[in-house]
Amino acid sequence: MGISLVKLVVWVSWLAMAVGAEYVKYKDPKQPVAARIKDLMSKMTLAEKIGQMAQIDRSVATEQILRDYSVGSVLSGGGSEPLPEAKAEDWINMVNAFQNGSLSSRLGIPMIYGIDAIHGHNNVYNATIFPHNVGLGATRDPELVKKIGAATALEVRATGIPYVFAPCIAVCRDPRWGRCYESYSEDHKVVEQMTDIILGLQGDPPTSRKGVPYVGGKGKVAACAKHFVGDGGTTGGINENNTVIDMHGLLSMYMPAYSQSIIKGVSTVMVSYSSWNGQKMHANRELISGFLKNTLKFKGFVISDWQGIDRITSPPHANYTYSVQAAIQAGIDMCKTRTLTACGCILRLGVS
Repeated sequence: MGISLVKLVVWVSWLAMAVGAEYVKYKDPKQPVAARIKDLMSKMTLAEKIGQMAQIDRSVATEQILRDYSVGSVLSGGGSEPLPEAKAEDWINMVNAFQNGSLSSRLGIPMIYGIDAIHGHNNVYNATIFPHNVGLGATRDPELVKKIGAATALEVRATGIPYVFAPCIAVCRDPRWGRCYESYSEDHKVVEQMTDIILGLQGDPPTSRKGVPYVGGKGKVAACAKHFVGDGGTTGGINENNTVIDMHGLLSMYMPAYSQSIIKGVSTVMVSYSSWNGQKMHANRELISGFLKNTLKFKGFVISDWQGIDRITSPPHANYTYSVQAAIQAGIDMCKTRTLTACGCILRLGVS
């Protein structure tokens, strides 16, 4: 089953024991985390496990859907918001309403809300906006970037959101790529240094937790290193295209920033729309399961890009059942999708 245990570790810790209710081990904060996870997993149905693997857009999410389908996550896709010029209170009310739905489900597993916050909390009215990555990379100042991460985390948490789809650690090798502004540098060594923003977003992990996903309290957020891997090296700079390079080149140019991110405790990794030598990254088991999880020992969860699973086929969505199967078997733990279609496909496939 592709469900991420780390997600359960992080979010089960939010569950409070109900006074006077029947004792449930996974809700007991005094129990070891491993014991709580084992207890919870033993109680989950296949459908509930699959629901936890879905991240749906807020525009289609309701309290009832989150309750009935055990949906693991909700996002603001494309910068969507609760209402025009929404205040922090409006965001909090929306997130809390969704959370109430999740907590009223059979097992009461909290959902995780995610949002793009790539240069400050940039989708929120009156938030502090910082320079894009290309400008921050030009400073060659990791400490500054770390402070920006910390400031962003505070503003994101002030709207009730605990998860951001940042940082982008692409290495832009062709200025014709329209998203070069999201890259800190064409020099992978500079990009590696700028991964200190993760420490600002999530907090400095204790020495004993190096390389383990870490979020340091209520003023911090879970970060997401993206887009795995080689998104800045596509032929001709064409967006979402093919990166043609041998394994040595891939590991030397595009992989070091991911290694640094994992050492610094990044919680999640997002997969790229692009391909590596003709194979879609969303279906690349060799790199997702083989290298990211087994070689780099990444212990967080791997999430798809927005409808990235749809784009495994050409044209997109031509065979969604196949695409979901390929993505899950490649090692993707959470499917970012507009609807619950991915859940239905996984359930039909009986992936376990």
